[in-house]
Amino acid sequence: MKKFVILVALLCSSVILWPLAASAATYKEKIHYELVQPPQPTTTKDKVEVVEMFWYGCPHCNALEPYVERWLKRKPENAEFVRIPAVFQPSWELHARAFYTAEILGVLDKTHSAMFEAIHNQKRRLGTEPEIMEFFAEHGVKNEDFKRVFHSFAVEAKVRRAKDLSQRYGIKGVPAIIVNGKYRTGAQLAGGNANIFKVVNFLVDKEKQ
Repeated sequence: MKKFVILVALLCSSVILWPLAASAATYKEKIHYELVQPPQPTTTKDKVEVVEMFWYGCPHCNALEPYVERWLKRKPENAEFVRIPAVFQPSWELHARAFYTAEILGVLDKTHSAMFEAIHNQKRRLGTEPEIMEFFAEHGVKNEDFKRVFHSFAVEAKVRRAKDLSQRYGIKGVPAIIVNGKYRTGAQLAGGNANIFKVVNFLVDKEKQ
């Protein structure tokens, strides 16, 4: 009986471990993720950087947002999450400025999800500076503070970097996730929004090793 119990335990452990190994093996280069060539430097220290490239006007980015929020609540301890607004054309620069203005003013936690909500669910345009300034005012930002930061050198520098990284990461659309400046994935590669952060976790673990 004792030998039988031990045998059953071993078989069960094999059953548990096999799917985990199989799951990890399913995430392969050129199928579920691509290499960033050449690899890009990261801004985080002692952690694996996970970058989300997005645009507020993108419905796919809006659809991904709940998955991002869920992942952030249970992300690997050795992962550092960074949002970067993609800038592929002049019209996208306005929203990049809005993102960095909110970041500098310390109101990003109030405006980020709210901006997706306003554009995609409330059908607000938010396509001009006055419209965005009005939106910020609704979230407690004075117009003079908004104008001062929106046109500041700090925001200008951040937008230039975002524009540069949009090219350097080799992304062809948004949303796109870049892991540690080396790997690129998204819904199309991962097989849908529900799988993106499974691939991300796999790549974070790969970098840890």
